[in-house]
Amino acid sequence: MRRTPLPPDALDETDRKLINRLQDGFPLTSHPFAGIAQEMGLEEADVLTRIANLRELGAITRFGPFIDAAAMGGAFCLCAMEVPEDRFEEVMTLVNAHAEVAHNYERVHRLNMWFVLACDRPEGIDETADRIEAETGLTVLRFPKLKEFFIGFRVTA
Repeated sequence: MRRTPLPPDALDETDRKLINRLQDGFPLTSHPFAGIAQEMGLEEADVLTRIANLRELGAITRFGPFIDAAAMGGAFCLCAMEVPEDRFEEVMTLVNAHAEVAHNYERVHRLNMWFVLACDRPEGIDETADRIEAETGLTVLRFPKLKEFFIGFRVTA
C-alpha cells in the first residue's frame, strides 16, 4: 500500500488517459483490453502492461469489478480501528490478509484505519471483524450500511 504521493513525473499523459478511460466503463466483450487499446491508439499488450505498472506504482490499488455482496445475500460494513502508529504496517498487513477486506485506508484521526468488509453472508461481518480483533488485539468498530447512496465517484488523473 502506498502511503506517500507519487512523484509528479510518475505518470505520463497516456497513463493518465488510461486511468480516466477505465473509470468511464469497461467494455463487456471477449477482448475488452483490445477495444480500449484501439480507442486509445495503443496495442493491447501496452494497455495490459500499463495497468500492471499502475498497480505496481500504487497509482491504482486494484483493478477489477465491484461486486454488490448485499445484492447476492451478503453484507458490507465500514469498519474503523485505532492503531498505534508503530504498529500500523503490521496491523495493515494482518487486516489486508483477509479476503473479505474490500479496501483499507489510513486517516489522520484517532481512528486511523478504515476498511470495508464485504462478506457472502451477513454473519460473516462479525466473524471476520472478531478474527481481526483476535489477531491484532485491537477493537474493530463496525458501522453497518443503513442506506446506499450512488454518488458517481470519479477521480480525474
